[in-house]
Amino acid sequence: MSFRESVQQKIKIDDLTIKVLASIGSPGSEKKVNKDAMRELLEINGYVYKRERDLDLHIFSDGSGKDSILVLDNELALYRTTLQDVAMRKSPTVKEMVSIRNAIKILKDTDVVVSRREETVRAVQQACMKTLDFHYEKGDIEAMGKDGMAALDNGYADGVVEILRLYEEILNYGPLPNSLALPHCHMAGALDRKTSGEVAYGPVLVYNMMYNKLSLTDDVVGVRDTDKIETLHAISRGEGDAGVEGPEVFNKLTAMFLESATRSGGIYRLIS
Repeated sequence: MSFRESVQQKIKIDDLTIKVLASIGSPGSEKKVNKDAMRELLEINGYVYKRERDLDLHIFSDGSGKDSILVLDNELALYRTTLQDVAMRKSPTVKEMVSIRNAIKILKDTDVVVSRREETVRAVQQACMKTLDFHYEKGDIEAMGKDGMAALDNGYADGVVEILRLYEEILNYGPLPNSLALPHCHMAGALDRKTSGEVAYGPVLVYNMMYNKLSLTDDVVGVRDTDKIETLHAISRGEGDAGVEGPEVFNKLTAMFLESATRSGGIYRLIS
């Protein structure tokens, strides 16, 4: 898997994780877990689906005799035991329930449950990340920029956004809140915080998909800074000075990443 593919996969894993976490209700609630998103996460991590009795199980075997088994229901319990043990505890037969030893296991599963709910989702997310290789060469980042320039030159908005999302991921940019966002615009920025404590973003990427206009501002824009917000909105319409515009934005993003990655390390590793 190439560096770009690894970053794309990381974006997918994070998006799926957010979907699952957002679907988890409070204990005892009737809110349904997003099973489709959870299934995708489990498949990425190499879990194999098996229907046992009335249970939807996803199993990861490491050959030790005790498997990692996730029961796909609202509790998202992750077991470290055998398939037969999980089936007995979660969906026992009348014959199994007659046994006092089994009854104790059914009532108390803390000896085999590794995690539940949000903790399980995070554990699966981290396991998925370990399958990815984030080593890169300078040319990998430069190639991303060239593809972004080509998409911009051809007016291919989806292609521009795809490359921008890659840069946003490796630069740790996030989407802007609704108070700063605009329709028909893809906007993201580095999260900052003013000395007053006000949440702010900067630099800010602005791509107007309707007019195929790409800009990168150097300014830090606070969520309550009405003047700067209006300036940002004017830039999105092509009415202001953004500092860096058009294809040159991709060169700037490439330089910013190569500089920041060298300085701060992180999960991305340059192949020397």
